[in-house]
Amino acid sequence: MKTVSLSGSLRENVGKKDAKALRRAEMVPCVMYGAGQEQIHFATEAKNFKKILFTPECYIIEFTINGKTYSTILQEAQYHPVTDNVMHADFLIVNENNPITVVLPIALEGTPAGVMRGGKMKQGIKKIKVSGLIKDLPDYVRINISGLNINDAMKVKDLNIENVTPITPGYTVIAAVNAARGAVAEEEAAE
Repeated sequence: MKTVSLSGSLRENVGKKDAKALRRAEMVPCVMYGAGQEQIHFATEAKNFKKILFTPECYIIEFTINGKTYSTILQEAQYHPVTDNVMHADFLIVNENNPITVVLPIALEGTPAGVMRGGKMKQGIKKIKVSGLIKDLPDYVRINISGLNINDAMKVKDLNIENVTPITPGYTVIAAVNAARGAVAEEEAAE
């Protein structure tokens, strides 16, 4: 997985007044937890979230706070209902020996055989939830769909990702090739 390095500063006070003051200063109040450690309340600049939120990729975020570095992943971000600015973020500290759950983007490769015969390809999901050790997680899930014919579908249960367990339900369709009107007419004409 790709890594982004950011910096933050510990929060002296935790509460609504402090959080509002941070937001006025274009900072985002955050909390970091996990790996058997106490919660760490800190703040980071709002512009830092453009690197990690507005992209389809999943990142390991290395925060440097008071000279100490923490490897984390973004667990949740809360947004303002009107302006869509980030109001608060939760980060999970990553331990190399414990599996984590993340959402990875899906990259489809190849042209389905059914599309060559006049079918129409439809992508069901663009991201998949998986669990695994941080060293085993890929940047994205690469799926070859060139073997799909008309009325075939690739489902989550058909995936085989080494040392990674899909958490998205197995019946979820990743990609399918549906029959188009022209393809059906050609099949009937051939009969």
